[in-house]
Formats: sequence, structure tokens, C-alpha cells
Amino acid sequence: MISGAVVEALQRYVPGDNIHLQEPMAGHTTFRIGGPADCFVQLEDEEQLRKVRRYLGLAGVPFFVLGNGSNLLVDDAGYRGVVLQIGQKMSDISVQGCHIIAKAGATLRQVAAAALEHGLAGFEFASGIPGTVGGGVVMNAGAYGGEMSQVVDQVRVVSKEGESMVLDNDTMEFRYRGSVIRGSAFTVTEVTFRLEPGDREAIRAKMEELAARRREKQPLEYPSAGSTFKRPEGHFAGKLIMEAGFAGYRIGGAQVSEKHCGFVINTGDATARDVRALIKEIQERVKERFRVDLEPEIVFLG
Repeated sequence: MISGAVVEALQRYVPGDNIHLQEPMAGHTTFRIGGPADCFVQLEDEEQLRKVRRYLGLAGVPFFVLGNGSNLLVDDAGYRGVVLQIGQKMSDISVQGCHIIAKAGATLRQVAAAALEHGLAGFEFASGIPGTVGGGVVMNAGAYGGEMSQVVDQVRVVSKEGESMVLDNDTMEFRYRGSVIRGSAFTVTEVTFRLEPGDREAIRAKMEELAARRREKQPLEYPSAGSTFKRPEGHFAGKLIMEAGFAGYRIGGAQVSEKHCGFVINTGDATARDVRALIKEIQERVKERFRVDLEPEIVFLG
């Protein structure tokens, strides 16, 4: 539990209305699963982040930085610490020539909309990815042949000591579903994307085409965390899962989507325990049948 002294200290840096105790995390993830966080803080700017991070580090209070919660499974018991949300209160977007500067809490869809409005091409692949700029860059999010590494110019981050710095594309060391920031103590606060001039109608058509493909092949009608597993080298996770006989298979309220076996979905009353059990069973059977290790793409919290 978070002590009253910690809450009082946080109120020195963040408006009281932005601090919530025992906040149900199910309302902050696309899986719609998760128990309460001891303390949930909505940040409004980089200065608040710097001060709060520095304080929590010195006080030894565990914390987790949250974006849109689109790649996250929170434990049924919740999180014993402070969740720092970088969301719509930190989502400003500006355009300068072929560059789009977006705060980390802006969604990738909002950046894609800005690119379309200004006739900038190269971001179409991300128009349907549900995450935020910050989370997308950390994970090197991608789809349909595109990924963040192809469009990121520079990334502004805050260190665990509360210091700000700027990393260029090379320093980010992008890799498949990862970057130098993933697993580090850095927090993204702003990203500059470098795009190319394009035809607005062609950009719109590409976005609409990709949206149609998503609706046709992905279970968008159910809560989920997107692709459950990373793509194993030389294979497709969804194909292996289907061939292992898991299409439609369920444990409790968690089910392998029949539309796309690479997605574990929440049919309405799934618990984190259900999802974890289903993931474990899938991993074991795929390993047994195909000698392939499936690594979760989902982040587990709690």
C-alpha cells in the first residue's frame, strides 16, 4: 500500500485531481483486465514526470509508466506501486515541414491523422495501431511492413535521475519489437518523426485499405492486447497456434480468436489468471509439437 506521506509528496508535483488511489486498471488497458493500482497518477508535462520520477526513485517506491495500455496484462490483484500515466494530458502534436513532433501520450492514430491532414506519407502502417507514441517507439511497433524505426528521427527521454536528453535514430538501437529503451530506466516524453511529402488521397486510400484488412483478419470486436506473441524466426505464431489445434480454445473467459489465432481475446469476463494459463498451455503445446519457443509480446504487470 502507498503511504499517506507518499501521496502528500506527490501532491507537491501533480494536481490532487490527477492522483487516484486504488484505481481499477481494467479501465486503462485494451484487454479490460486488471485489479487496482495502489496509486494512479495522470501526468500533464515533462516537468511533472521529472520531479515525480526523481522523488519515487529516492523514496524507493516502485512505479510503472503507462501509455494506452494496449500491450499490457495487469494481474488480478493489481499493482503494488504507483502507475504513472502519460496519456491524453500529454498528447500535443505539431507539424514542421516534413517533421511531426508528438508528445508521448498522443496515440499513433492521432499522429497518422496529422500526417494525412498535412499530406505526409510514411506513417500509414501505424494508422490502426492502438498504442501511444511513447509505447510505440519503445516497442518499435509495426504492421504491414512498416515500423517505428523507419520514421523516427529523434526521441526525447527522461532518465531515472529526472534528467532530460535526446536520442537519435541510431542511438535508439531499434530491433524487432524493441529498442534500447525497452527494459531501461528511460521514459519517452516526445518523439520527432521524419516523413515524406505525399498525395493526400493516396495516403487516405492506403490507410483505408489497411483498416479494411484489419477488420477482416483481426478480432477488433473483442478486448485484447493485440498480437499475443512475437513472431518466431522462420514462422508465424498464429499459424503454429492454429495448427496446434487452439482455434477457439478457451480457459475461463480467455479465448484464442477463431478469426486470428495470434490473438488471445477477452470474451467478456476473462481474468489475468485465465490469460496466463492459456498462454502457458499454448507455449507448451507449440514447443512440444513444433520445437518452437513462443515469446509473449504482451507486458505483464503485477
